[in-house]
Amino acid sequence: MMRYKLLGQSGLRVSELALGTMTFGTDWGWGADKDTSRQIFDAYVAAGGNFIDTACNYTNGTSERFVGEFIHDQREQFVVATKFTLNTQANNINAGGNHRRNIMRSVEDSLNRLNTDYIDLYYLHVWDFTIRPEEALRALDDLVQQGKIMYAGISDTPAWIVSRMNTIAELRGWSPLVAMQVEYSLIQRDVERELVPMAEAFGMSVLAWGILGGGALTGKFINGTPEEATRLKAGDARLSERNMAIAAAVVAVADEINVTPSQVAIAWLQSRPSVISILGARQGAQIADNLAAVTVTLNAENIARLEAISAIDLGFPHDFINREAIQKLIFGDHAARLTQRRKPL
Repeated sequence: MMRYKLLGQSGLRVSELALGTMTFGTDWGWGADKDTSRQIFDAYVAAGGNFIDTACNYTNGTSERFVGEFIHDQREQFVVATKFTLNTQANNINAGGNHRRNIMRSVEDSLNRLNTDYIDLYYLHVWDFTIRPEEALRALDDLVQQGKIMYAGISDTPAWIVSRMNTIAELRGWSPLVAMQVEYSLIQRDVERELVPMAEAFGMSVLAWGILGGGALTGKFINGTPEEATRLKAGDARLSERNMAIAAAVVAVADEINVTPSQVAIAWLQSRPSVISILGARQGAQIADNLAAVTVTLNAENIARLEAISAIDLGFPHDFINREAIQKLIFGDHAARLTQRRKPL
C-alpha cells in the first residue's frame, strides 16, 4: 500500500509515487485510449495513489481532459499537478513561454480542461531564457492569492535560476517553489551535480521523470532486439554501451531478489532523499508492475552495486574541492577528523 510524503516545505500530503499522464490520449499517434487510461488511473488509485501529473500540452490537451473527468466525482481526494510554458497555438508566439501573459492564459485553459476550480501544484515547465525571474514569480504568487493554484513548482530549469527564484521569493514574501521536476534515473544522474543538492538545500521535493530511461532499465534491449537496432540507428543515446551495462546490473539485482528490473530501478530512486518517482504507462500491466515497486526494499549491497556502475563524474568544482590535497589545504592536518559538514545553505 502506498505511503505518503510532504510536498517540499508545504504541508500537502502526496503519495510516494506520482502518476504521469502524458500517455493519456492517442492524439500524438501513441499512448492509451480513454478506456485504457481509465484502467491505469483506477489501478493507481486502488494502490493508494493521490498525486496526478499532467501538462497543458500533453496529447494536445486530451490528458488534462481525461484527468478532469476521472477525478471529478472525488476532486478533494487528489493532488493535481499541471504545467505551463509549452506552446499550445503554433501560430501565436505568445501562446507559450514563461511570461505573465502566457501564465494567466494557460492557467485558465488548464482549469477549463481539468473542470476544476483550482490546481494543487502549477509548474513552470521549461525555462525559456526570455524573462526576469520576478515576472514568473509574481504571476504565480498572484495565482496563489486568487486561489487558482495552491503551490508553485518548476521543471527542466538550471539550478542557478531555481536557486535565484526561491531566494527572491523568500526575500519578497512570495510563494516559494516547493517542487522540482527533472529527468532522473540510474542512467541519467547528471542532476546530482547541482540540481538535486540545490533542491534538498531549499527543502524542495524532487519529482523524477524518465525513471526507466526510455525502457532501457527494463533490460528489454540487452540482447539486441529489432527495436534496439532501430533506436540505435536513430541515435538513441540511452542505449549506449554504458547504459546497457547499467541495465544488466539492474537485471542481475532483480533476479537475485525475485522482482522485475523496473521495480529495482524505481526502488533505487525511491531510496534517494526527497525523490518522488513519476510513473508512466500505456498498459494496465505496466502500471501494475511499477506500482509493486513500493514493496521492494534494496539492501545496502544492492544500492552500492547499482551506484558504482552508474556513477558519474561530478566535475568542477566538486571533484576539485574533494581532492585530498585541497581538503588538507583547507583544514590542515585535521581534514579527515572533521565529521560534520553543512549543506550548501
